[in-house]
Amino acid sequence: MKLTKEQSQEIESQQSQQNTTKRVTAPELEKILYQALPVLDHGFIRVIDYMGDDTSIVQSARVSYGKGTKKISTDSGLIKYLMRHWHSTPFEMCEIKYHVKLPIFIARQWIRHRTANVNEYSARYSILDKEFYLPTPENLAAQSKSNRQGRGDVLEGDQAKEVLELLKNDAEKTYNNYEMMLNERFDGSTIDENKKGLARELARMNLTLNTYTQWYWKTDLLNLMNFLRLRADSHAQYEIRAYAELMLDTLKKWVPVTFEAFMDYRVGGTEVSAKGKLIIQKLIKGEEVNLENSGLSKREWNELMIAFNFKDKRNKEQHGGFC
Repeated sequence: MKLTKEQSQEIESQQSQQNTTKRVTAPELEKILYQALPVLDHGFIRVIDYMGDDTSIVQSARVSYGKGTKKISTDSGLIKYLMRHWHSTPFEMCEIKYHVKLPIFIARQWIRHRTANVNEYSARYSILDKEFYLPTPENLAAQSKSNRQGRGDVLEGDQAKEVLELLKNDAEKTYNNYEMMLNERFDGSTIDENKKGLARELARMNLTLNTYTQWYWKTDLLNLMNFLRLRADSHAQYEIRAYAELMLDTLKKWVPVTFEAFMDYRVGGTEVSAKGKLIIQKLIKGEEVNLENSGLSKREWNELMIAFNFKDKRNKEQHGGFC
């Protein structure tokens, strides 16, 4: 990630501000406020603003005012109760705003989470940066043979070099054509005084999806956790997961008690269906249960067995039952 001189000066100016407020603040989040946290090769995440903290959730749940006389341990217990029983409204009372720089193909995946306010860099008004995402060798993988939206083995040798060259050359070629159609370089200089440039809203259609864009993304705490539960998961695409994992750290700095409850009940926990619950109860009693008499599909059965570490999939398929 490389910031321009102007961007660095703007961040320094924002971080040098000293404002007094009667509102609650999160000391650890304040330390990184406005700071550009690098992601991928040219991307970043910045926390721009936020409202509320752990106590705001507790106050909302109790419909109280001020910090009151409750102990921290009591507040923690209430937050865990809210998380455990899916009482979501108090978490909606906290909000956070990020400035994110990311490849267009990740932005299109990200925007599917339709529970945020978004304002994206306008390529109708401005010229996009000449920056493209190129995967590192360890993230350049073949298509998975078992998962249509997943990756398989890492590409190696000449094939990996060839793919990286194609990605780089295509991005640079289309950007050069973008400038030619605009008749304008990124620095604002004109290429040919005797030609008219194509409208920016049309010229942009030629750019590759690994071109970087930027946006401001504001959401409440509940929907941030829903986003992170999906995008910080090991099954998520690496590129968006890299952003989500960094945002997890900002969540911890912002609302540490809620973060612990979130990691315990949402990230580390397991949801079980009514049939799955019955199977677990039978197994605890020592009763024999197998796929055929479980009432579950093969996929549901496998997921349940793996989640509770009863036996591995191969033994299950060979012996058919658990007792």
